[in-house]
Amino acid sequence: MTSLVIAELSGGALLPATLNTVSAAAAIGSDVHLLLVGAEVEEAAVAASRLQPVSQVYVACGPQFAEPLAENMQRQVLDFLARREGQYQAVLFPATSFGKNCAPRVAAKLDVFQVSDITGVVDASTFERPIYAGNAIATVRSDDAIKVITVRPTAFPPADSGEACRIEHCEAVEGTAAAAFVSRRVTQSDRPDLQSAGIVVSGGRALGSAQAFDDIVNRLADKLGAAVGASRAAVDAGYAPNDYQVGQTGKIVAPKLYIALGISGAIQHLAGMKESGVVVAINKDPDAPIFSVADYGLVADVFDAVPELIRKL
Repeated sequence: MTSLVIAELSGGALLPATLNTVSAAAAIGSDVHLLLVGAEVEEAAVAASRLQPVSQVYVACGPQFAEPLAENMQRQVLDFLARREGQYQAVLFPATSFGKNCAPRVAAKLDVFQVSDITGVVDASTFERPIYAGNAIATVRSDDAIKVITVRPTAFPPADSGEACRIEHCEAVEGTAAAAFVSRRVTQSDRPDLQSAGIVVSGGRALGSAQAFDDIVNRLADKLGAAVGASRAAVDAGYAPNDYQVGQTGKIVAPKLYIALGISGAIQHLAGMKESGVVVAINKDPDAPIFSVADYGLVADVFDAVPELIRKL
């Protein structure tokens, strides 16, 4: 049997989370196919065809897919599966905003149980996923004929590139009249992408203001060439935009180095960064929960420690 990965695209480019999802699909079955849905996907299709062990890339192209509306994605995926009934044992999406938006619709229409946010594959029907904010791992089994799965990208290595496989264009469905794309507001940044960065510097509510967040967190991140993250409390207080949020209700990150500045370490935040390679925490509260997961901890005021660190860097 074969697994089907639904690729995530942005501006016609293949996003990194797709590579991790391919690795998860490979752990389920030896044969992996990839479906790209978009308006201009030629370059992404070529890049996808080189991913190992993808053996077939399908492309559904049309102006109705210029924006990845979940309603249109659901229609395209279901039509694709209906035309190839019985061919696929699993359909996998990255557990990003894109995947979390589209996968439940596909699972509901197929009338199957969705396996969410998997971090491990036991066998073709059994998977591991975190529960209780990552403090426990549940092993779940699905006996559905076709499984709809979202994959936590940080739990699987990115797929390697190799010899290109065949690319085939498939039937594109018409767009839905029930929903229309209106506008998109994106935070522009020259820094690395938060979910794929090797170094992340995050700030918490203790910074006290958006100006202090910029002076402390952003300056250190610029010095290290790092991505910027924030706790939910900092985002709710308006110190940082929503797409900086790290945590159970934000983005899951696993950089080689994670620096937490003025973050107490609420359980929902720890769930989003505890898989980081090395965790460095600076907080003036010696009993802050963040120190329980930190490899290196400094009990100090971030307004004293960080400017000194920046000067020495």
